[in-house]
Amino acid sequence: MSSTRKARPRTMFAADAAAIYDRVTDNRSRHVRLDRLLVEAAAMAPGLLPSADDLAAEAQRPLKDKQGIETDQALFLSHLFADRERGQHLCHAMLLPLAQSVELLPRLMKQGSLDLGTVAVGRLGKASVVEMRNSRFLNALDDSTIAPLETAVDLAIMDPATEIAVLRGGIIQEGKYAGRRIFSAGINLTRLYQGKIPLCFYFEHLLGYEHKIFRGLARPDATIDDIAGTTREKIWIAAVDGFAIGGGCQHLLVMDYVLAARDAYLTLPARKEGIIPGASNLRLARFVGDRLARQAIMYGRRFDCESAEGRLICDEVVPAEAMDRALADVIERMINSGSVSAVANRRSFRINQEPLDLFRQYLALYAREQALCHFSPALITNLERYWNAQQRTV
Repeated sequence: MSSTRKARPRTMFAADAAAIYDRVTDNRSRHVRLDRLLVEAAAMAPGLLPSADDLAAEAQRPLKDKQGIETDQALFLSHLFADRERGQHLCHAMLLPLAQSVELLPRLMKQGSLDLGTVAVGRLGKASVVEMRNSRFLNALDDSTIAPLETAVDLAIMDPATEIAVLRGGIIQEGKYAGRRIFSAGINLTRLYQGKIPLCFYFEHLLGYEHKIFRGLARPDATIDDIAGTTREKIWIAAVDGFAIGGGCQHLLVMDYVLAARDAYLTLPARKEGIIPGASNLRLARFVGDRLARQAIMYGRRFDCESAEGRLICDEVVPAEAMDRALADVIERMINSGSVSAVANRRSFRINQEPLDLFRQYLALYAREQALCHFSPALITNLERYWNAQQRTV
């Protein structure tokens, strides 16, 4: 990692962040997504945040040669999330459906399915099915999946022909796992090492599709409020084939029901990767308790889905060859029991477990600390030691 850039004081944005945010959003009268916010903020305050040209140049460098200029974006966001009103307003902006999703909805309603490249969305009876299809990288998450996955999640929630939603990994086309479904290998470490995954990726993942699965889609004219029931949401089922690693495992922590194959396993290899595993530090202990959560995140403990520990996360474990039938059965049971009451119950759990303000406070810390991890020399060392990243190609 280059040492030519001098880090700014962590307190530098304390006064500036709020004023800039209010200017960009016309005193919070309009919602601006995080990626656009950073562009407009940089234009309003030259030198405070990296410009588009600076970021374009930085994007060409491998991770080990980056100047770390995106750290200023993270500090800016950290101060925004530390501010209750502005932090919640930004969370609201990120929970609105994407414009592309709204445009594609009529096509989905007519055709019943859409191929978005690395992700597809379709129907299985009265269930929307979002399928991850980054086959070459075992359905890993990277810069090629982030927008399609959020679009598919939007469409799954908005589709009037379905009552619940499913997230599943697609069939791998080649290599060791050819012909098998794999849920997700987590963040694409090859793309990360090569510098192709920007720092904003982490926030778009956490605040975008994953948060929409957990909290639903917001309305532009109503603040996010579980008590008032202002979000539009569906029950979500995860169908885990093979493994759910890193970001894939993070997805399970926002699901209402997890169905897993008996030979599948779950890991959060934060120690070997050297980054914070999304909101797992906030959520995992709710499932497995504090000690097991620390062992998974800090010491690489693996949870086999059929084990006692794995069943703390997985609701149902079946033979791998029975997954399709079991998924159909789960969908039927969920629909027959009533989707209205199910959504009411998930809101009732959420208001106690993770109200929006708790999530916002977590983001204030996460933004700063994830940037320090992302640009740490230790991350490069870990990727080379545990992943042999310098020998891999896209």
